[in-house]
Amino acid sequence: KLPLTVEEIMNFGESNRELFIKSSTYSIIPITVTEMGLTISWIFSSDPKSISFSVVYQESEDTPLDQCKVLIPMTRCNSHKETIRGQVKVRNAGIYTLIFDNTFSRFISKRVFYHLAIERPVIYDGSDFP
Repeated sequence: KLPLTVEEIMNFGESNRELFIKSSTYSIIPITVTEMGLTISWIFSSDPKSISFSVVYQESEDTPLDQCKVLIPMTRCNSHKETIRGQVKVRNAGIYTLIFDNTFSRFISKRVFYHLAIERPVIYDGSDFP
């Protein structure tokens, strides 16, 4: 079921998920966010070779793709050699989409192992002050 919600990601626990991305294709993970101030974090690795990765923001499902804001430009990651970690801060409600792109690979399909997390900001209200 896509897109994912904040609650669904919070229920992921510590388990890793897996995507199978055929050669010359890409896979997306849309995350619908309704509250500001959250942080979306990810960790991923790929097998057998590198994968390209990007994050885009879409105000709503009706927003045309050419009006989406690129938060992290498409970058080729050596995620087969090292674990890639990153995060974005949610400044606006909308759909934050993680893109795993294998379109550059004509013959080799990839497996991406990923983990997502959502963090709420800790708001200090002074209530524990004597």
